[in-house]
Amino acid sequence: MNWSKASLLAQAMGKIDETTRAVTPPIHVTSTFIRDPDNEYRSGNVYGRPDNETVREAESVLSMLEGASSTLVFGSGMSAATAVFLALKPGDHVVAPKVMYWALRNWLMNDAVAWGLNVDFVDMTDLDTVAAAIKPDITKLVWVETPSNPLWSVTDVAAVAAMAEAAGAKFAVDSTVATPILSQPLALGADIVMHSATKYLNGHSDVIAGALSTKRDDAFWGRIRRNRSMLGQILGPVEAFLLLRGMRTLDLRVRTQSASALTLAARFASHPRILDVLYPGLPSHPGHELAARQMSGGFGGMLSIRVRAGEEAAIRTAANVRLWKRATSLGGVESLLEHRASIEGQGSPCPTDLLRLSVGLESPDDLIVDLEGALDVNS
Repeated sequence: MNWSKASLLAQAMGKIDETTRAVTPPIHVTSTFIRDPDNEYRSGNVYGRPDNETVREAESVLSMLEGASSTLVFGSGMSAATAVFLALKPGDHVVAPKVMYWALRNWLMNDAVAWGLNVDFVDMTDLDTVAAAIKPDITKLVWVETPSNPLWSVTDVAAVAAMAEAAGAKFAVDSTVATPILSQPLALGADIVMHSATKYLNGHSDVIAGALSTKRDDAFWGRIRRNRSMLGQILGPVEAFLLLRGMRTLDLRVRTQSASALTLAARFASHPRILDVLYPGLPSHPGHELAARQMSGGFGGMLSIRVRAGEEAAIRTAANVRLWKRATSLGGVESLLEHRASIEGQGSPCPTDLLRLSVGLESPDDLIVDLEGALDVNS
C-alpha cells in the first residue's frame, strides 16, 4: 500500500526492532563498532561520529517527508545552515535575504565574509532585485527563508529556483516555519531544504537539532556530508531519538497551530491597540496569494504584531502575559512571545514595536484573552 505521509510519520516509517519486536526502536549509543575478521566493516558502521542507526532513522523520516534523496541531521539549526555555506570555497558569491533568521544573518555578515565568501543581501520578495543580484557562473549559492523571520514575508520558491539554475548556482531554502507539512521546496525546484529541527520538527522545546535534505546526492552534498563528519557536527543519538519521537505528531501539531495562528491573526487585525498583524494567512498580507499557491494545508503557526503605542508598550505587553511564555525560539507545544528587536539588536530590520508570536497547542480563546489583557495594561 502507498500509505499517506501522515500515516508513515505517525509510525516513524513503521520500523520494528527485529530483536525485541518493540514498536519503539532502541537508542543506539555506541561510539564504535566491531571490525570483521577480514578487516572489513560490512555493517557499514565504523565510528559513532558519522555512523549511528538512531540518527539514520530520523533522517529517513525526513527524507520521506521532503521527497529527498538524502537527509543529514546536525547538532543544531545553525550547524546545519552553516554546513551549506562551508561547502563553498573562499571567494564564492552568495545571495541571501535581508530578512532572515538573525543569528545566521549575523554569521554571514561577519564570520562568512571573514572566511572569504562574498555575500549580497537582497529583498527576496522582489524578483527583479533577486535576478539582478544573481551573477551567472559567479553566484554559487542562493539562500532563501520563507516565510521569513520575523516579518513573515514570502518568497516565490519556484521563480528563484529557475533563476539559480540558469546561473549555475545551488539553491537552498530554510523552510523551518513552513515545515514539510505545509511546503515542499524540493518539489518547487530547490536543491537543498534546511530546518532548524529544534523548532517544529521536534516540537517540544527539549532538543537542539538541525537538518538538511537534498534533491540530489551530488558532489556538493558530498562536501556537506564530509564536513559534518570532519567538524563533528553530528546529532547525538538521544537527541535523534527525541527528534524522531517529536516528528510522530508533526502533522497534527502543525495543522492545529496553523489554524490557531489564523484565528489569532484575524482577531488582532482589527484590534485598536495593534498597528499591524504580519501573517501570510491574512488576505491583507502582501505575500498571501503566493503563500496560498506554494503552501498547502495552512500558513504556519508564526505571526507578529506591531503594538500601536510603540516599543515601550510592546515590551510592557510582553512582560504582562501569563499564559504565553516570554522566551525566544518557536514551534513548540507551548505558545511563546518575545520582543524581537531586543534579541536582534542594532542593524536589525525588525521594527521596535514588534512582538513575535509562536502559537502553541493551547486554546486559541485563552491565548487571545491573555494577550488582550496584557495589551490593556498599556491603556
